[in-house]
Formats: sequence, C-alpha cells, structure tokens
Amino acid sequence: MNLVGISINHKTSPLDLREALHLNHDEIVTLIPRLKNSLFSEGVVISTCNRTEIFGFPQNQELDLSSIIDELIRFKPVNEIKQEHFLKFFSCGAVRHLFSVASGIDSMIIGDSQILGQVKEAFEISEDLDFAGAALRRIFDTAIKTGKRAIKETTISEGAVTVSYAAVQVVEKIFSSLDKKSALVIGAGETGELAAVHLRDKGIGKIAIANRTIERAEKLAKKIHGEIVPFQFYKEHLHNFDIVISATSSNNIIVSYDDIKSAVKKRKNTPLILMDIAVPRDIDPDVKKIDNVFYHDMDSLKIIVDQNLQKRKDQIPLVQKIIMEEMIGFFGWFNTLDVVPTIKTMRLFFEEIRNDELEKIKNKVSDEDFIKIEDMTRRMIGRILHNPTVKLREFAETGANIKEVAANTMILKDLFNLGSIPSNGKGINEDKNNPEGTNEKK
Repeated sequence: MNLVGISINHKTSPLDLREALHLNHDEIVTLIPRLKNSLFSEGVVISTCNRTEIFGFPQNQELDLSSIIDELIRFKPVNEIKQEHFLKFFSCGAVRHLFSVASGIDSMIIGDSQILGQVKEAFEISEDLDFAGAALRRIFDTAIKTGKRAIKETTISEGAVTVSYAAVQVVEKIFSSLDKKSALVIGAGETGELAAVHLRDKGIGKIAIANRTIERAEKLAKKIHGEIVPFQFYKEHLHNFDIVISATSSNNIIVSYDDIKSAVKKRKNTPLILMDIAVPRDIDPDVKKIDNVFYHDMDSLKIIVDQNLQKRKDQIPLVQKIIMEEMIGFFGWFNTLDVVPTIKTMRLFFEEIRNDELEKIKNKVSDEDFIKIEDMTRRMIGRILHNPTVKLREFAETGANIKEVAANTMILKDLFNLGSIPSNGKGINEDKNNPEGTNEKK
C-alpha cells in the first residue's frame, strides 16, 4: 500500500492559513489535472473550513511528500505557510487518517457528521475527473462505511456542541413540538444564522429575523423561508413569539426586564422562552424572575455544550474500534490483490504439468482408462493445492502484516519459479528435457 498524503488542519495551523489554502469546487477541479500530470496516478483533494488535504498513489515510488506541499502552494500562494504546518501520511497511517476524518473524531468539533458528506463529495470529484481507480474507490467506500457505522453504532454525533444548537435543543425539551410555535431571531450574524437554520430544520411553525442591517436580514430570511421584523420595532413584536433568540454584537442590553414583563402580560402569561446567546448579553438576566419565562444565557448553555462534548469524547474509543475493524477488512482485501494472481498462477502451473503428463500416456491406454486417469489426476491436484490455497487466502484476508503476506507469496513463487510465468500459464514446463519443471540444466 503506497498511499500517501498531506494535511493542513486545525491542529497544525491557525485559521488565517487554513482559510488562505481553502479550495472551492472549481479550484479542486483545476488542481487535479496538475496533480495527475506530475505527482499521482490517482488521488483525491479534500478541502473544508478546517482542513485541506491531498491523498493519492504516487507515479514515482520515491516521491518526496514535500513536493505535494510545494505544488499546492504554487497553485495557491501563501507566503506565511511552512512545511511544519502540514502533517504527512504514509500507507496504513494514511488510511487510518482518512477513516478518522470520515468518522468525525479528527474534526475540530468531535463527531461533526457534516465531514462525512464532504469526504464523499471530494471522492466524487476525483471520479468525475477520472482520477480514482479501484484501490482508491475501495478506500473511500470503506471510509464512508466507517463514518456511517460511527454515527449508527455510537453516540459520537449526538448532543448539541454549539451554543446555537444547544439553545434549540433546550427549546425542544420545553415545547414537545415546534410546528405550531413561532420564533424571533435577533441578529443575523453567524451565531444567529446557525440558530435560525437549526429552528428551520426542527420544523418551527413560523420564524422571523430582526437585524440592524436590513440586507443581511433579508438574505437570512430568504435562506430559511422566514419573515423580517424591522429592527427598530422588534420590541413591539416580542409578544407575538413563543421563542426569542438574541445574538447581536451590541455592547449593551437591548431587551430589558420591562420589555419582557410587558410582552408576557400581552401573551396572557403563556410561556415565553428567551435564549441569550450573545457576548456580552443582550437580555437582562433578571427576566428569569418573571413567571412563565424560561431564560438561558451563554453560561447555562455552555454547561450543556461541555457535557455533550465530554460524552462525545467518551465515544472515541468505540469509534477507534470501528476504524480498526474496517482497516482490518480493507487490508484483508488489499492483501489478496497479490495473493489471488499468485494462487491462479500456481494452479495453472500444476495444471500444465498434469496435462503434459496426461499427453504422454494418452496413446498408451484405452479411452476409458484415460478418462479415469484424467479424473483421478484432476482430483489429486485439487487435493494437493487445497490447503495451501485456503491457508494463503485466509492469511491475506485476516489483515495480517503486509510484509508477511508478501513474504509468503514470494516464497511460494520462488519454490515453484512462478515469478517468470505468465498468468495465462503459457510457457509452463515447456522444456521437454526438464520434465520435473525445474531450472536446473541437465
């Protein structure tokens, strides 16, 4: 297995460098022909907000991985980048890394399930550009299978690990169903947008956006199929919503105790949920003293996030076990790539000897006896080769050390001189003066 790769990610470099080396779809499509032309026979490029990685099978077995980094930097120049900002992977390490990425345990947010789709999309680009062969396809099929197993068989992706999602999950616990509820999101920045998207995905009945910049509010409202509440009038509309999530960048309180007191009165004391996910806070924390008001801020939500993160971390050993199982299965398959043709050549070798010896006695026995001898020798060769065939295949399929598998196949080839024999069997034992099929000259 000569798969190699490089990676710059959240563990190796600051955000500004990762952003500078991020590749969009069109850039990946442009880069791949350059990699194909000079470095790899097949490969894949993965680029997300937290990582850019290139993996492939080198055209030259002596390939220096630094040349992959150099090619990437030539394609997308970044002056501050250094070789130390990259991790380098070889063989089993490369496969293990890809499986770890796909399963979410190598993500900045442990258990991030979005990376699985991004890995799949990256491979599809390589396939479309004829940059993926059978071995790479098998690697990524297994990587995707590993990611799916991690999600299905563990809780690595469960529980909110961002305050935006934690806020929505708390809302879900208070209201058993959101399809008849309404929400107002104040602030259309990254945090507010995430909260709005999560609410939409949870099937909120009605959602509205209030933001100082109307253009940004309109953009987010269009994305989530929501409405707009003019920022200067949002206080007058608080009573119309069951849920208020505030995530602005204001330096001061923008929702006061009296604002909420008035809103609750207009709602005739029906429950009102307030999620303040801004730093500093947008909502006066004293509102939690008001009856029928459920209030959470960053401190209380962060406790939930930290608890969920720890639960995810506790699942890492289980995911690593899945990764190891899938690696054993993959390398079992990979090891047989050399074993299968060796077995085939060995069988052809013995079959040619059988046919040669049968030809010598064909005219010396009756047709009836010849049929019996032919059948007997076929069964005899089958029995002779049965155990070595089964054992060699089992040895490969158990995922044994690649060097050991290679050593065993090499011994077999040397014992019967199979290395110089074509896989079609032609040329086997053609030296009629050497009936034993050896290389010794008489």
